[in-house]
Parts: sequence; structure tokens; C-alpha cells
Amino acid sequence: LQNMQEKVTAEGKKEKELFDKYMCFCTTGAADLAASISAAEGKIGQATSDLKAAEEAKEQLKQDLASHEASRADAKAALAEATALREKEAAVYAKDSSEHKTNVAALGKAVGALEKGMTGFLQTSAGAKLRQLTVDMDLSAADRDIMSAFLSEGASQGYAPASGQIVGILKQMKDTMEKDLADMTAAEEAAIKNFEELSAAKTKEIEAGGAAIEAKTERKGKVGLLIVELKETLDDT
Repeated sequence: LQNMQEKVTAEGKKEKELFDKYMCFCTTGAADLAASISAAEGKIGQATSDLKAAEEAKEQLKQDLASHEASRADAKAALAEATALREKEAAVYAKDSSEHKTNVAALGKAVGALEKGMTGFLQTSAGAKLRQLTVDMDLSAADRDIMSAFLSEGASQGYAPASGQIVGILKQMKDTMEKDLADMTAAEEAAIKNFEELSAAKTKEIEAGGAAIEAKTERKGKVGLLIVELKETLDDT
């Protein structure tokens, strides 16, 4: 009987130990499970928040890139248009200034020759140029009549330098032509300066736009990778 009692006591003690272990497991296991669930919920919440922010950032970068690309395209178009206009203006100036220089030279030769009482030049190309200028330039009716009479009769009847009328008219024509040449040269120089300033500004704008596009394209790619990672995190969690 004593042996049986000792055996029952031992078995009871063992059962109590097993029961205590089970109760401990239930208590700590439940706590660990709750902590794990809580951590997962927090991780999901953070990842969801991060994913939303990343997607918004990607959309903003997409809009920024479109804006930068449009601005750069506009700057390139403006520069191309300004360049074409400058080339056209330069060609016009080259033609007009060359004609004015030729005319000024012809008038100078005519004045020099007439001051010496020489009219032979009227039979040369200089005389033809003088006839053309008499028609083309803005002269008073009286001056035009005097010049027309001289050009038609001067070569055959000679020229009286004492009158000084023809020389005076020619000098006035030369002064007018030189002023016109100076004005168009000043306008050309101003146009060149304006173009250079515009070209520098547009070139800077194009370069800045290119740099912004490159930087934001890189950021957009990184944000895209982050979005993929966040989505995988949410799937795994």
C-alpha cells in the first residue's frame, strides 16, 4: 500500500508539472502571438502609408517631367525661330549695307570729280549709279530737276563748278546715304546683341531643363523600385 501511495503521489506531482507547463505556454504563447500580430499590423500600416506617399511622389515626378520637357521644347523652338530670323536679318543687312557703301563711294567719286570740273565719269558705271540714285532717293522736285538736267546735258555741254548746285546736292545725297548706313548698322548691332542675349538665356534654359529631366527621371526610377518593394512587403506580411 505504501508503494502504491508513493506511486500515486509521484504521478500527481508529474501531472501538476505538465499542467503548469501547459498553462505557462498558453499564457506566454498568447502574448507572443498578440505581439506578432500587433507588429504585423504596424508594419502593414507603415508600408501602406509609405506606398501611398511613393505613388503620389511618382505621379508628381511624372507631371514635373512633362512640364520640363514641354518647357525645354518651347525654348528650343524659340531659339530656332530667333536664329532663323537673325540669319534673315543679317542677310538683309549685308545686302543693304553693301549697296549703301557702293552708293556712298559713287557719290564721293562724283563730288571729287565735279569739284575738279571733270564730267567724264558720267559715261562710266559711276554715272549710271548716279542716275539711279537720282531716281531712287528722296529728293525735292527742284533738286531732282537740276540733277536730271545735269545728267542729260552735263557730259555734252560741260559743267560750271562755280554754281556749286550739283556738288551741294550730291553732298547732301551722300550725307543722307551715310546716315542711313550708320542707322542700319546701329540697328544690326543692336539686333545682334539682343539675339546673343536671347540665345544665351534660351541655351541656359534648355540646359537647365535637360538637367532637371535627367535628375527627375532617375528619381522616378528609384521611386518605382521602392513601390515594387513596398508591394512585396505587403504581400509577404
